[in-house]
Amino acid sequence: MLFPTTVFALFFAIVFSLHWGLERMPRLRKGVLLGASLFFYGYWSWKFALMLFASAVLNHAAACWIDRTAELRARRRGVAVAVAANLLVLGIFKYTGFLFTKLLVPLAVPLCARFGTTEQLITLQEQVLPVIEKIVLPVGISFYTFQALSYVADVYWRKTPVAASVLDFANYLAFFPQLVAGPIVRAADLLPQMGRFPDRSVRLDTGRAATLILGGLFKKMVVANWLAQHLADPVFAMPETYGAADLLLGVYAYALQIYCDFSAYSDIAIGCALLLGFHFPINFHAPYFAVTLQEFWRRWHISLSTWLRDYLYIPLGGSRGSAARTRVNLLLTFLLGGLWHGAGWTFVLWGAFHGLYLSLERVARRLMGLPEKPSENPGRLWALLGRVWIFHVVCFSWILFRSSSLPVAGELLRGLCRWEGDCRLLTGRALLVLGIGFALQLLDGMRPRPVWDRVNRWPAWLQGSVAAVILTLILGAGPSGVAPFIYFQF
Repeated sequence: MLFPTTVFALFFAIVFSLHWGLERMPRLRKGVLLGASLFFYGYWSWKFALMLFASAVLNHAAACWIDRTAELRARRRGVAVAVAANLLVLGIFKYTGFLFTKLLVPLAVPLCARFGTTEQLITLQEQVLPVIEKIVLPVGISFYTFQALSYVADVYWRKTPVAASVLDFANYLAFFPQLVAGPIVRAADLLPQMGRFPDRSVRLDTGRAATLILGGLFKKMVVANWLAQHLADPVFAMPETYGAADLLLGVYAYALQIYCDFSAYSDIAIGCALLLGFHFPINFHAPYFAVTLQEFWRRWHISLSTWLRDYLYIPLGGSRGSAARTRVNLLLTFLLGGLWHGAGWTFVLWGAFHGLYLSLERVARRLMGLPEKPSENPGRLWALLGRVWIFHVVCFSWILFRSSSLPVAGELLRGLCRWEGDCRLLTGRALLVLGIGFALQLLDGMRPRPVWDRVNRWPAWLQGSVAAVILTLILGAGPSGVAPFIYFQF
């Protein structure tokens, strides 16, 4: 079920009415919300919903056992088993094909040729590949797996109490606004809200919710979809047919497409949760205004970058050891972050590039006598130069991220040297949409708060009327059809 559809609008209207209509029946209210979330997820496949519910039950049971156990070794074994089980399920669905076809088979071919067992390898492939092709990746499995892992780890570290009931935890894990593509909300942030559930004593922040939802729909349906359809997709589909100027324009378009697409989902998710009385932290904060790559990762997909920091980078040792160890920790963290995004060599190289660059950035700043963390006020000239440079560094990495294969990425990189011929994709409308996409970062964070506060003072009929008019304009301005969000594949 996609956000910008009539089906979701009808679904949300029903859930909203039941959620607030059952305020005096808290147990039933929680059950209805869980049922709605499972229905939302099961709209793709009932098997997905069943697996999600099983994950909720098993992870909550593991967390309860860890919480009750006093002996440290037993607790360590418990959390190790829970983490391994979650990663095993994720690995089976997401990485089986990659491991078999991209790692095991290429390694086995020369060995089988040497020992004369090539026919047996071919027979094995013929038997295994049909089984692998039947594996369907559940939508959003990476997101709710990370939430489950963080819950179990936080209970083990005594950072958060265990959920009061399996119903509360299941609502936390399956909450439909953020289920499929985040934000990756921590148990410490959302579980207490699932325990007490919001009531009508606090006025809903409808101004912020409406701004986020309508702004997200505009980002996705108008800007991201247009950039994909007219610039990014053609360039990445056939890079050999375009000159350097068109290729560069396509890369810029994808950089803004993925920002508008992903931040749109986060905005709509946060807005829908607000209308139900739940609060999420922000997930984007003008990432292309970053002066260093380190700052970029504090602004881009904040829930994932902080998750990788707290549950991978710091447990590996973080920056507590030597400089060399810190660089290794960074590289490992981003290699695994790349694999989290997808099972492919392009994602591995994308993660490796970010890890290596971050390591070199620390070294360069140290050699220049600069603090590892950039100053909040670096000066206008240095800020401008840093932003331009980091934007292009990130755009380079998006070539690896977006390309369907390494040969496609190589062809595009070679094409950036072909400065010949006309720029066929450069039009006034293209420049306008690119400019709008970049400027939409000004709506991130708390910048639009004066607008939210003003809208909150309007009567309900006026809020609804203005929202209806804006939604009609968005539907009219966007391309036909509904494209799925980019991060659904992760």
